[in-house]
Amino acid sequence: MTVARWLLGMLGVAGVGVGAARLLDRPGDLGAVLGWLVGGVLAHDAVLAPAVIAFTWWMLRTWGPWPGPMVAGAVVLGTVSLVAIPVLGGFGARADNATLLDRHYLLGWLLLAAVVAVVTTVATVRGILRGGEHGPGAGGR
Repeated sequence: MTVARWLLGMLGVAGVGVGAARLLDRPGDLGAVLGWLVGGVLAHDAVLAPAVIAFTWWMLRTWGPWPGPMVAGAVVLGTVSLVAIPVLGGFGARADNATLLDRHYLLGWLLLAAVVAVVTTVATVRGILRGGEHGPGAGGR
């Protein structure tokens, strides 16, 4: 197991090295890459994490100790929505290049939201009916 972890770690380091070398070949892109990296951290720490904490707190106060699947669904949908903002907003689309943003991204997001809603609902109802780990009296979770 240790050898496999070491080999995977070395593969990861090599991947980072290739990415860094390619980025250094294009120094004009360094600012944009750093902007996206910082923006991603800020979006997570300032938007997504507080929203999930607030939603979880509200669910626990409102619904009791069994909304685990609903919180998980919100985390999935919130994360995907945050990542999908550029394509849902059409940022980067150009009239002279029809191959950019050439799909129905809103329809795809709506389908994902529907799947998450169905899976979340089924898991919640199943947990309530079973009275198991997601049911009432689940040990204060």
